Order: sequence, then C-alpha cells, then structure tokens
Amino acid sequence: HLQVTLKKKKKALEVLYIAEVTPSDSMHYSFRRMATLSEASKPLIAVCQVTSTSSKEKNFGVCSQLIEDARRRGACMVFLPEAFDYIGSNTEETLSLGETLQGDLMQRYAKTARESGLWLSLGGFHEKGHDWENDRRIYTSHVILDSTGHIASVYRKSHLFDIDLKGSVSLMESRFTIPGPEIVPPVGTPAGKVGLAVCYDLRFPEISLALVQEGAEILTYPSAFTLTTGLAHWETLLRARAIETQSYVVAAAQTGKHNDRRTSYGHAMVVDPWGSVVAQCREGTGTCYAEIDLEYLYRIRREMPVQQHRRMDLYGKINLVKN
Repeated sequence: HLQVTLKKKKKALEVLYIAEVTPSDSMHYSFRRMATLSEASKPLIAVCQVTSTSSKEKNFGVCSQLIEDARRRGACMVFLPEAFDYIGSNTEETLSLGETLQGDLMQRYAKTARESGLWLSLGGFHEKGHDWENDRRIYTSHVILDSTGHIASVYRKSHLFDIDLKGSVSLMESRFTIPGPEIVPPVGTPAGKVGLAVCYDLRFPEISLALVQEGAEILTYPSAFTLTTGLAHWETLLRARAIETQSYVVAAAQTGKHNDRRTSYGHAMVVDPWGSVVAQCREGTGTCYAEIDLEYLYRIRREMPVQQHRRMDLYGKINLVKN
C-alpha cells in the first residue's frame, strides 16, 4: 500500500486527506478525512496538578517529569500551580527556602524549558523580596519562561489570603508575603495571549476584566485552594471568570496533603469561553490537556459582544494601571 497525502479546498478551508492506494488494474482510492488546517493548528496546553512538600528537589523531579510527558504529547505550553517549588510546614521554613529569580531553581527550570522547547507557566514561585535583608518577606511570583528559557513576564500576587474561618481555615499570608505592586499586561505565547494572576486573585474579577481589555485570551489562576474553599467555590469562580470575560481560564492546582497542617483541594482544570469545563484532573499528581480554539473564542465574542455592551458611563472603566 502506498500512502499519498492530497489537499482539497472546501469552503475556504484546506482539508487534508489520506489516500490509501492499492496498485491494481482499476486503481481504487479510499479517502479518510484527517483535519482542517484550522483544526490542526489549535495549540495544545498541559495543566498540571501536584502535591508539593518542603523538598524542592523532590518537587522539581515531579514537575520535570510532567513537563517531559507534556512534550511527548505535543503540548506547546505547560502550566504549573502556585507553590510548585515547595510548600513549607511553617513560616520559618517557607521563608528559609525562598530564592531570587536568578537563583538555582529558576535556572534549572530555564534549562528545562530550553531542553523541552516548551513555554512554562510557573504559577507561584517563592521569590525573596527586594528588601530581603531588612524585612525577610517574599513575593508569590507567577513567572512565564519562553522556550529558550528566558523570563517573558513576571506577575507578583496582589491579593493576599488573610482569612480566619472558625473551625476550618486560618491563614495570614500578609505576615510573610509582600503584595504585588501591579497587574502586568498579557504576554504573547504559542497558546495565545496569557493574562497572569495567582490563586486568591480569582475572587476579584476586576483583574480579569482589566486583562481582557488589554487583549488577554487566556486567564491563568495557578492555585493552592484549601479543601473548604475549594469544595464551595473553586469551579464556580473559574467558570464565572470565563463566562464574564469570554476567555479560556486555565487553573493548575495543588492537591492532597502537603504536611500535617496543610491540604489542598486539587481539581486543576480548563474552562472554555462559554463556561464549559473542557479538561480536569482527577485525584493525585497528574496533567490534563486542552486545545485552545481561538476561532471559537472570537466567534463567541462577536456573537455576544459583552465587552462592547459595558456601560462605562454608569460604573466607569477598569484600567490596567502601569506603574
């Protein structure tokens, strides 16, 4: 059998076929439709779920394997959750393990990006603050590495998780974390224009609206949601952000028991611009995959032009403030 690839124009789209040719007197041909070029061009993303501990070496090993798996699957970009680098068992340990963006761990991830040829969303890196020697506090930094290992963008988490749910969850992130000073513009990636946020930012729709006005097509919420808040709000909030902005929402997640004091909800997922969950991780460490269909996104925005219907004259315009 000889396989021949043919091309045929159909409704302004180029459709690919495989012709299985059997040499014979009559030369019969059978055709099997493969995909339109638009279908073939939909970028594949990998969204990861891990259970970080205080061992940076172990965590790096797990994340590296997930990145390699994504490379083999043909993904163009991998999304890791908040605290992908580590989760300490107490404040002192959390601070002691922090690094700068020029430190050893970030360099290892840069090398991984180069070797895999993938873009990486490192969803919550414990970055030493700029005045570390004096105040001993950190940023939670969402770092985007391009496929050459260079830093394409850095967003520092702006809303800090200070809550006290009686009998359930008590955490004061502001005791050791510096709030980020700005929202950063969306960054162009092989998957689309990505807007950066982290975890608790999910509860503040102003960020997502500002990012979409700046051209974002994909909103990211790498997270470490608690069991209590995850069960109640996780999927609802993610779908709400997707629906109101008509964007893809990508949420890598921490899952399971990290130490005796902390457990995360998990359920890493991707939501499409119509609000449908198109990919989701089950329990434990793993990866879910989704195609990003920007034609679909812009069709939704054309057919229901929500952004154009906003009444700025009544409630003002949400702007991305550039410091």
